[in-house]
Amino acid sequence: MQALQNKHGLARPTGCRHTQATLPAASRVLHPSRLGLKRGSHIVYSASPPPETSEQQNVGPSGGKSIDAAGAGKSSISPAWLTQLNMLWSGKGNIPVADAKPDDIQDLLGGALFQALYKWMTETGPVYLLPTGPVSSFLVISDPAAAKHVLRASDNPQRNVYVKGLVAEVAEFLFGDGFAIAGGDLWKARRKAVAPSLHKAYLATMIDRVFGPSALFLVDKLKTPSKTGAPVNMEAAFSQLTLDVIGKAVFNYNFDALTTDSPIIQAVYTALKETESRATDLFPYWKIPFIAALVPRQRKAQEAVALIRQTTNDLIRKCKEMVDEEEMAAASAATAEGGEYMNTSDPSILRFLIAAREEVSSTQLRDDLLSMLVAGHETTGSALTWTLHLLVQNPDKMAKAQAEIDAVLQDRPQPNFDDFRELRYVTRCVCESMRLYPHPPVLLRRATMPDVLPGGYEVPAGQDVMISVYNIHHSKAVWDDPEAFEPERFGPLDGPTPNEQNTDFRYIPFSGGPRKCVGDQFAMMEAVVALSVLLKNFNFELVPNQTIGMTTGATIHTTNGLYMTVKERTPAAAALAGATA
Repeated sequence: MQALQNKHGLARPTGCRHTQATLPAASRVLHPSRLGLKRGSHIVYSASPPPETSEQQNVGPSGGKSIDAAGAGKSSISPAWLTQLNMLWSGKGNIPVADAKPDDIQDLLGGALFQALYKWMTETGPVYLLPTGPVSSFLVISDPAAAKHVLRASDNPQRNVYVKGLVAEVAEFLFGDGFAIAGGDLWKARRKAVAPSLHKAYLATMIDRVFGPSALFLVDKLKTPSKTGAPVNMEAAFSQLTLDVIGKAVFNYNFDALTTDSPIIQAVYTALKETESRATDLFPYWKIPFIAALVPRQRKAQEAVALIRQTTNDLIRKCKEMVDEEEMAAASAATAEGGEYMNTSDPSILRFLIAAREEVSSTQLRDDLLSMLVAGHETTGSALTWTLHLLVQNPDKMAKAQAEIDAVLQDRPQPNFDDFRELRYVTRCVCESMRLYPHPPVLLRRATMPDVLPGGYEVPAGQDVMISVYNIHHSKAVWDDPEAFEPERFGPLDGPTPNEQNTDFRYIPFSGGPRKCVGDQFAMMEAVVALSVLLKNFNFELVPNQTIGMTTGATIHTTNGLYMTVKERTPAAAALAGATA
């Protein structure tokens, strides 16, 4: 593999390696299990912690193998039956093949996909072929240079070698023609329409009127358990908080999820879990309507999507009724002049898109906004969950974050836009959390034509590609001490916030290339503001005797929730922390 170099001339993050290294065999992998958390419930208070139900199993190395152009295996260890079938039917050039046993594949289909991919990376190398059936496979990429190559050539007008492919097929039932999965000219048009709504004035307004007040509302809700000592499921709380935020920011609608049970939360999780399951189904029976109708999993998924779409349609209809011709004309003029149009009484993205007088169908508008609703709520909730978990486990990092918050905010209850830019260490904590727990942990693409990856790996046309963000972020060939939570690893705090460009695609929590997440700044601001408000007001402790396992539903979730006790910080302690920052 070619040496990794930063061609952009920016300082290399201190925790990031330059060159490839041989990866050690995996010694321990969590056994994936189904999510036990009911995502539609309000903040969970309980008198005792949940039972320890997560499992771990020891997994030993089994040896990978490469295939030459003729498909002949090169290994002293007999390949598993699934690998043998794949080699027989479709020997894919010079790409190493993971020794995927039936039990491994069953684990892959049943739970935390990214953990199985990590296991095979340690056995086979950073680029390998994962057989998923007699004639099907994923080309799994765990190398920054190869990931950069694929992502930059995805929906690229100059070199469009890769498209969404499988992810579009398995998620179409949820997102329709939304920009999250659309490709080609449709994607270009929809992204061009949506991106201007996320301008600086809008983001500053969101901090003042949505991110901060929503976090303060959660603070009020947590004051009761802070007095009683009742454990709080913070994963559920963050999921409710981010649904309320995305409702107000995108639709100018309050789901009030922190107060009342919101079925939307469970519906989103159910739909996203279904997309992941479809991506790894050995037989895509969900493509056959009369069979799918008989399967409980499919009926549950369709009911979830129907609820999400109906909710989105209702919100669009209400907004359209509120927008009059005068506002449309004003928005059209502002857009034509390159201005940042925003209705001061309703700064939502929905209002922006309707007032911009786009020639777009209600169905297309629904699909675009549904993409924001689902992705925006789910990803930030997961990021907050794991950031708080990591800070609680690292008291020195928590103390440093709280000291910065106290020094920046002083007696103000919430950050403003200028404060956000000063909360550099808190931002690094969120960044480091997304390195360890990226959302999503994998990215899917499909080759539209033959290609060659850095290192000489040959990719045939039609090959499904899986970029393992989790593997890249956890690779010892890429990062120093990759399992450690080190916000300082990204260099001086006055330096740039880490992204795919200044790390040369070693750090890609928001993807990269033309299909990079359009809401990355929105998500970072929301997470930093929410975390700052909570840590200004409370100290958190993990409830003892709980195992925090991992599973996926497009993003990484805990298996049974994240239970913590909450204690209010005294003004004197906060003042002392601020003075020592």
